Amino acid sequence: MVAFKRNDPSQQTLAKLAMNRRRMLALGGLAAGTGALAACGGNTGRGSSEGVNLSQWYHQYGEAGTQQAAEKYAAAYKDATVTINWIPGDYDTALSSGLLAEKEGDYPDVFEGHLNRAMVESGQIVPLDDILADVLDDYTPDDLARNTIDGKVYGVRMIDDPQFLYYRPSLLEAKGITPPATFEELVAAAAELTTGDVKGLFLGNDDSATKLFQPIVFSAGETLLTDANEIGFTKETVLAGAAQVKALHESSSLLVGAPTEAWDPSSIIQNLCAIQWCGLWALPQIIEAHGDDINVIPFPAFGGGTPTVFNGGWDTFVNAKSANVDEAKAFVKWLWVDNEEFILDWNLSYGFHIPPRLSMRGSAEQLSSGPAAEAVRISEEYGWAENPNWTPKMETAVDDMMNHIVLEGADPDAEFETAAAAIQDELDSIFG
Repeated sequence: MVAFKRNDPSQQTLAKLAMNRRRMLALGGLAAGTGALAACGGNTGRGSSEGVNLSQWYHQYGEAGTQQAAEKYAAAYKDATVTINWIPGDYDTALSSGLLAEKEGDYPDVFEGHLNRAMVESGQIVPLDDILADVLDDYTPDDLARNTIDGKVYGVRMIDDPQFLYYRPSLLEAKGITPPATFEELVAAAAELTTGDVKGLFLGNDDSATKLFQPIVFSAGETLLTDANEIGFTKETVLAGAAQVKALHESSSLLVGAPTEAWDPSSIIQNLCAIQWCGLWALPQIIEAHGDDINVIPFPAFGGGTPTVFNGGWDTFVNAKSANVDEAKAFVKWLWVDNEEFILDWNLSYGFHIPPRLSMRGSAEQLSSGPAAEAVRISEEYGWAENPNWTPKMETAVDDMMNHIVLEGADPDAEFETAAAAIQDELDSIFG
């Protein structure tokens, strides 16, 4: 999985970005793609610097008020005219096209996304070490690592979005079920909680085949790539995980065909499921619907490992093609590094997110109690983040493997060897 791109309806897997959610951000894929760009925008912040125009791109957030907030921030900036492009639908494809555009005005100067090595090697973005030099210690190691390639920092974290399992305590208590601590317990709980009207577990309408690969790897105590950029997961873990995912897929416990994707909390709000994978952003809506009858748990341990939490989110970048790179960097620093008022507003006023600046988290009263505090705690204790060296080709290799094993009944050993060979070929092409 990697996780869904938040509120981007075009993405349906937890790491594709799911790398889709806020998918779960595609781990990137911004170096390719052509075609016309469909964008909504035109709202500007008119600054005092003559002739300096900046275009800032966002994907279409689902939370009410987010577009208006982005426009408010742009309007408050006094050193340039900032135009907001609010892009609905398939943001990754639109952004890929925009980054290839040659005409000023057709490409973003500043944009949100997720770092991958192709963006750096194709010269699409500029390092931002200079604007972060004084505050590097004020970010978590994960937030720095996900935005760093070859020792240079390219992205500034905007929001931290941990994703986990929401559950209704009353439903579990009625069945005598304790919150699942292992994957096997999660599968058993989903079966026990499934009734005629309620499914036990909702992971997304794209089912569980590809979504669970990365959570299983990390909750088994393994990783995608080692620090030496070698394959960090074992065949034993992956095939054991694929077998259990296949059994879950073939059970009647999963909710599929829900009215909305799993990034939206409607399914647990409407009592279509007892447990739902979703992100911290949705907590205010869920509390409004269920009051105190809601809590969160990390993805359960697998194969003797430990629970894990995917810490998703969004980062902002400066386009190397911009005619105003220095001015774009100054705007990013003003908005996403130094502006405590707007950073807290963006993180806490439109759904819940964790402010990436550690010094600002103490001001986040909304996250200091109840399930919000628990969400923050488990994200800090069990959290893992994207690796910018894990490329879209690598993700496609494991997605194909899981689909073939889980959905088509292909030979697991052969599928693993094919995926591992594809990943190794990609690593060899990058690192030699």
